[in-house]
Amino acid sequence: MGSDDIVALVEYAPPDAVAGRRSVATGVALAAIHLGACAALIPALFSWSGLAVAAVLYYLTGGVGICLGYHRLLTHRSMRLARPLEYVVATLGVLAMQGGPISWVATHRAHHAFSDTARDPHDSRRGFLWSHAGWLYRRNPARLSRDDQNRFAADLATDPYYGFLEASAPWWQLMLALALFSIGGWSWVIWGVFLRLVVTYHATWLVNSAAHLWGYRTFRAPGRDRSTNSWWVALIAWGEGWHNNHHAFPSSARHGLLWFEFDVTWWTIELLRLLRIAHDVRVPSQAQSQRRMIARARRDLLIR
Repeated sequence: MGSDDIVALVEYAPPDAVAGRRSVATGVALAAIHLGACAALIPALFSWSGLAVAAVLYYLTGGVGICLGYHRLLTHRSMRLARPLEYVVATLGVLAMQGGPISWVATHRAHHAFSDTARDPHDSRRGFLWSHAGWLYRRNPARLSRDDQNRFAADLATDPYYGFLEASAPWWQLMLALALFSIGGWSWVIWGVFLRLVVTYHATWLVNSAAHLWGYRTFRAPGRDRSTNSWWVALIAWGEGWHNNHHAFPSSARHGLLWFEFDVTWWTIELLRLLRIAHDVRVPSQAQSQRRMIARARRDLLIR
């Protein structure tokens, strides 16, 4: 689903006064999670098993749940999975504790529709700190109301399971923490929940901030879009750092479009396609890519 599709589907007015209030609860929760992650500095709470749990959950909840699930699958429908598997992937996304699927998808669709304008929920023109995290808890007139979320993500809002995930999102993290504590004690909780959440937060937030401020641009993106391609953001965010490519071709399941642009999420999708688990995987053709390539880009780059 591209930004033009979203604008055509949604009659969107500036959010109301309620949407513009500070999200104090979000700010307090984020502060508490970061404070809890600091406990990983206590030597007694370190364990190799805890580190391994954190690494596995980092990939499953961030790489699969957010990047593949919430983003490429649910927001842009760049591929198709069997509905039960789609639900599993979305549940992994809930465990990244970035909100339920309806609110996350709606916010990201609004970002594409109004990228780097006053209606963009994390408008990068307001600076790094704002687009990185400030937009989440400071007064934000572009934050979507509940009604706007349901309109931007109408395909999810009418699905009972996604409504259930949206309503129960925080409880999934609590159940995970209890399960980890029962197996590995506080070490697994600190590393597998608190530290893993903080690392996942900043990896995905850098896509909104750094990948709209620094990097190179290969393709023309719509409107006032300032998205860039950043190799180091791609490295830590499962290939999401090729953000200019993504904004140029939002419905593409592949973000690393040039031969040297590594994309871990795409590799996962390719594996699922080879196993005939993922279907209708969408990527731009070479002709489409060449048409959108900006004049100063090297036209002899190999686009696969």
